[in-house]
Amino acid sequence: MVKRISSPCADCPSNVDLEQMGVKLGKFDRVVALAGNPNTGKSTIFNRLTGLKQHTGNWPGKTVTRAEGGYEFNGVKYKLVDLPGTYSLLSVSQDEEVARNFILFGQPDCTVVVTDATALNRNLNLALQVMEITDKVVIAVNMMDEAHRKGITLDTRSLSRDMGVPVIPVTARTGEGMQTLLVTIADVINGKIRTKPLRVEGSVEMKHAVSELSTQIEKLYPNTPNARWLAIRLLDGDERVEKAILSGEIAKLVRSQKRADIRFSKKMAVEGHQ
Repeated sequence: MVKRISSPCADCPSNVDLEQMGVKLGKFDRVVALAGNPNTGKSTIFNRLTGLKQHTGNWPGKTVTRAEGGYEFNGVKYKLVDLPGTYSLLSVSQDEEVARNFILFGQPDCTVVVTDATALNRNLNLALQVMEITDKVVIAVNMMDEAHRKGITLDTRSLSRDMGVPVIPVTARTGEGMQTLLVTIADVINGKIRTKPLRVEGSVEMKHAVSELSTQIEKLYPNTPNARWLAIRLLDGDERVEKAILSGEIAKLVRSQKRADIRFSKKMAVEGHQ
């Protein structure tokens, strides 16, 4: 059962109920990011888990809308960060940059990539990019009811085996599969489910180059996570990443993503209805 975290209003009945259940508003144990292409039902999953009371605003320095909410599951309090809908993490747009930086440097405890069951091939590109950054990934295949209606059959077990991460079929509109999704998120975070994401290894020469560049990046910026991903982007000729490393901007990005107002730390202010 999902307990929805509501507004911290001292006189609200919902707040009293939450206190009785032992929920202390404002403190969280885990941070979960929701990523996905536009129109995959990501917001429906977010709303179903968090209820109608969420905090919305813009990412600091950006005009990109952010949304945060929370839920409690099996005694653990989760903060849910709804990342901008994007097709890629290659940072062509502000949306992509926000999503990439949060996953790359903010290091959420788990990233759920929401996909559309009726357009899975197109959606998996983003999932593969996220899996290059983090092991803690769950793929939610949403709109299973639409897939069935269109006669589309999906073997999510085989897909999970091939991708190396859990693949959970859901229909967020009706709630079908959501309980399994919540259990899977928890098990990936606590290590009960061990993932081995599918990643492009490349040639021996590429592996050697990635290893060398990763080592150099870690020496320049010791606290930088995901040096391997940065090395791959450098080898791919990503001018944005190259500029960030040469200018020292990487260190600033790492620091900023760990700030409470961006990563949302362990606290959340829930303001009104979305």
